[in-house]
Amino acid sequence: MDAPTGPERAFRVTDFRIEQWRAWAPGLDSTADWCAWHQAPVRLDDQGQQPDVGFLPAMQRRRLSRLARMAFHVAWPLADAHGPMPMVFASRHGETPRTLAILEDLGRGEPLSPTQFSLSVHNAIIGLWSIQRGDHSEMTALAAEGDGLEHAVLEACGLLAEGAPAVLLVIAEERPPALYQPFIDDVPFSYAVALLLTPGRDWTLQLASASGPRSEWPHALNLVRALCSDQPHLQHHWKKRQWTWSRNGA
Repeated sequence: MDAPTGPERAFRVTDFRIEQWRAWAPGLDSTADWCAWHQAPVRLDDQGQQPDVGFLPAMQRRRLSRLARMAFHVAWPLADAHGPMPMVFASRHGETPRTLAILEDLGRGEPLSPTQFSLSVHNAIIGLWSIQRGDHSEMTALAAEGDGLEHAVLEACGLLAEGAPAVLLVIAEERPPALYQPFIDDVPFSYAVALLLTPGRDWTLQLASASGPRSEWPHALNLVRALCSDQPHLQHHWKKRQWTWSRNGA
């Protein structure tokens, strides 16, 4: 990989194919739902609605936080069609409600729940996924900033380059508790997006060192909008990183 030679010189990062995708947000589940939202994107009324995870036994469902339910809901059908495979999970904020509940217990001088703590760490969701599916493939949890989607794609493509026939990528964010909302401004509503990535040249991801305007929507939601249309390119800026997604042949 050649490094850029100027402040706005883009260089090719990787190629890949998006074999399938699924997304969920309050009131949006099917591809048709998302493509309708793409035509007139608005902030959704997030009242804590829970996605369906009825494919799991009740006892197992009780261990899942809302964030975990969101991730399982979008990822499970994609994995069912392909069997065991590596997974990359990305979330900037992770299990914020669980963490806040632990801090509140600590502030009241109450004993901490080992179970709550173990389920609050950033890799808890991929641990639960591995247990529930009996899948011992390589799995990674990332906590990147506003361009966590792109960093997750890089990780997934590294696994493809090492010989994995497919990689499941999931990015999910939950609307933060009221206490944190003045400080977290990049989650307009809770959402989860799952991508089934395979080797191919359908998409190219490029990186440049350049500043630009911050998008109105999180990167993952802008990608869903592109997947719902014939949009050949999309560009994401975060700090001094400019990511360009291109459909090859478009």
